This record gives sequence, structure tokens and C-alpha cells, in this order.
Amino acid sequence: MDIEAVKTSYARWAPIYDRTFGAATKAGRRRVVSYINDWSGPKVLEVGVGTGLSLPHYRADLFVTGIDFSEEMLRKASSRVQELDLGHVAALEQMDARHLGFDDNTFDTVAAMHIVSVVPEPERVVAEMARVCKPGGRIVISNHFARETGALAVIEKLSAPFANILGWHSDFDIRTVLGQPNLEIVEKDRLPPMGMMTFLVLEKT
Repeated sequence: MDIEAVKTSYARWAPIYDRTFGAATKAGRRRVVSYINDWSGPKVLEVGVGTGLSLPHYRADLFVTGIDFSEEMLRKASSRVQELDLGHVAALEQMDARHLGFDDNTFDTVAAMHIVSVVPEPERVVAEMARVCKPGGRIVISNHFARETGALAVIEKLSAPFANILGWHSDFDIRTVLGQPNLEIVEKDRLPPMGMMTFLVLEKT
């Protein structure tokens, strides 16, 4: 997907995101935030914060920065922060995840919930997340990754040509996010619905 397709797609989905994708990805979002609440140091970056559905669930003593490329999504996230008085949200910024505007080794934890299969150049995005994560810190991901066999694998391959319309790659290969030499797998698990989503924790060595 190219960056303009992402922008157009999420401008289209923003008004109904919470009731559609937001509902379908709830389990992954809760699992990621729960893990971060149990494990993380104070500074957290959420890449692809969207409408901010996860923001109310972080520990109150964390300092959470959220970035997203979609201005429409960020407006919704900002409204959520104000309405719920979420003091632990340090900043919400419009940013391309391929060019994160933060210094090296800034964050204790980087969260990426259902975004690595929707961004252009996902390998570059993962490299940027690794760059801004502190050594010994962790990148916590929930995402759909392609199946290799079975009926779902066939459906994913048939849907792949419509990525720019749907807003995500249905046949996204997990090996795309596992190529960084300074990241090691700490945990990997299947998530609802029907094990279609994956929970993945990578540690920066």
C-alpha cells in the first residue's frame, strides 16, 4: 500500500472505525495494553494510535505518546483524551511511522496494534520502532498474519489485490516483522476471533 492509499482509506473508515475494526480487534488491543501495564517502564509509544480506543486502559502512571498518519483518526483520539481526562497521555502527534520524529532509545515499550499490515514499507516501520525503543525494551504487536494452509489462507490470497480499498494486506507474512537483527521473540500467541490475530512480543537486544 502507498501512503496516499492509507490516508484515503482511513479517512473513509474513521467515522465507523470503532464499531467495525475497533470491535474486531478489541481482544488484541486489550492483550497488548495488559502486557504493557504489567511489564513496561514509564515511557510508551503507540504507533498507529487510531481513534485512541486503547488509551483509557493504560496504567495511570505511564507517559503514553500516540502517533498516527491519519488526521481524522487523531481528531477522534484527541476528543477521547479530553472527554475522559486521560492525564497519562503525554502527546498525540501526526507522523509517518517510517520516519519517527524521536531520538534513538527513547521509549521503554513500543506498541503496534493492527498497523504493521496497513503501512507502506512495514520493514522500515519495524526498524524505526526498534530504533526508538531502549535496549532491553520491548515492541508489543497484535496483528493479523497470513496463514500458510487452510480455507482462511485461500480467502486471504483472494483478498490481497484489494489491499488499497480494504486498508490492509490480508496476506501479510509474519516474516516481514521478524527481519530486524536486534529484535528477539519473547512471546507469540494466537488471539480471537478464531485465532486469526497474533500477539507478538519482541525484545531489543
